[in-house]
Amino acid sequence: MKVELIMAWPRRHQAVSLDLPENATLQQALEKAGWTQLENVDGYAIFGVNAEASTVLREGDRIELLRPLQIDPKDARRRRASNTTLKTSGR
Repeated sequence: MKVELIMAWPRRHQAVSLDLPENATLQQALEKAGWTQLENVDGYAIFGVNAEASTVLREGDRIELLRPLQIDPKDARRRRASNTTLKTSGR
């Protein structure tokens, strides 16, 4: 079965396509790709849905290695809203 592993950083990404046996786990995919010792990996997702290393993979899965958040999404939204308010009010 074919799966894809993706790790992304600002303005770049790395992707690896793998052929794995049926019923392979996410951990086995990481091992085959040589991605078991990567730093700053906060978790995993398959097509954006949280996954564990023990998750059994399916044909065509896209495994995403997640980095820690740099800013709380709620704080980022507040900052964007604040900047928009300042621009539209003429301040």
